[in-house]
Amino acid sequence: MNDRILGVLGGMGPLASAHFMVRLTELTPAGCDQDHIPAILWSDPRVPDRTAARLGHGPDPLPWLLRGIRGLKAAGCGAIAIPCNTAHGWYDGMAAEGVPILHIVEAAADAAAKVCPAGGTIGLMGTAATLAMRLYQDRLEARGWKTLVPDAREMAEKVSPGIALVKAGRVAEAYAPLAEVACSLAARGAGAVVLGCTEIPLGIKAGPWEKLGFPVIDTIDELARVAIAWARG
Repeated sequence: MNDRILGVLGGMGPLASAHFMVRLTELTPAGCDQDHIPAILWSDPRVPDRTAARLGHGPDPLPWLLRGIRGLKAAGCGAIAIPCNTAHGWYDGMAAEGVPILHIVEAAADAAAKVCPAGGTIGLMGTAATLAMRLYQDRLEARGWKTLVPDAREMAEKVSPGIALVKAGRVAEAYAPLAEVACSLAARGAGAVVLGCTEIPLGIKAGPWEKLGFPVIDTIDELARVAIAWARG
């Protein structure tokens, strides 16, 4: 282990960022405390809702995001992981602060390449804002994949309510609606499904997700793996 300190800009939502810290620990090959990654979690749930902001219904979260970035920078963090997909819609503004930000979409794309060859189709689940901003579609299509997203009814009746259930702490209840949409994308031809909101893996993995019959890309886990690789140089 070296002296690299990881910053984690969290609180969006609190359970997802807390789970990221758990997975960062669990995925790190370590035999004792000292083998683990020095990390500082800035968890501020007061950041305005990212989806509401992008859809024109709420205040800009960027000032709050920058406050966290600057706090982590002042604490000596050499890179920052953000376990919130939608927050990456403000990536350029945050990156302008000069601290490298480990991009969750690129982490997911690298993982997708291991289970779905270029030219195949990848299903995408995420907040309405993440999909509207094409955070995943543009990057994945540039790398040679086709992409599929839930239809408007699935978003309104299944995905958005499923995300809200996780944020409300009703994680087990989120499995059924979220798994239904993931299965719908697979049935439409997706060779893998990206869980592109950090609440979605919590809901999907609250049920028998191993029996779904197709690969799912857990963006919390993939961001944690990239963070571990960065920390180990």
